[in-house]
Amino acid sequence: MTEHPTDFFREASVAALANPDVTTGTMMGFPCLRRAGAFFASCDHRTGDLIVRLPRDRVEELITAGVGKPFAPAGRTFREWVLIDDRDEIHWAELIDEARVFAGGKR
Repeated sequence: MTEHPTDFFREASVAALANPDVTTGTMMGFPCLRRAGAFFASCDHRTGDLIVRLPRDRVEELITAGVGKPFAPAGRTFREWVLIDDRDEIHWAELIDEARVFAGGKR
């Protein structure tokens, strides 16, 4: 059972963390996952919402489908980041892995 807003993120991140090039850290004070130093997934520590970095067209697809929302901290939209506020562990794990693969192609 989850007790802290970030617990769901930690549970959904288990598979990604099995990859030797994935590490944990923080991004803007949020817990995050990194691949070769590149941030690719995070969680808002206040709400527990997932935040993932994906190609711009994939972000737009998720937002258009109503699955995601723009990630816009302090009013500035990050075009390669999307916020997911549902709590579906399988979907989160899939998005986290998709973001991990995308992060690998960014370097």
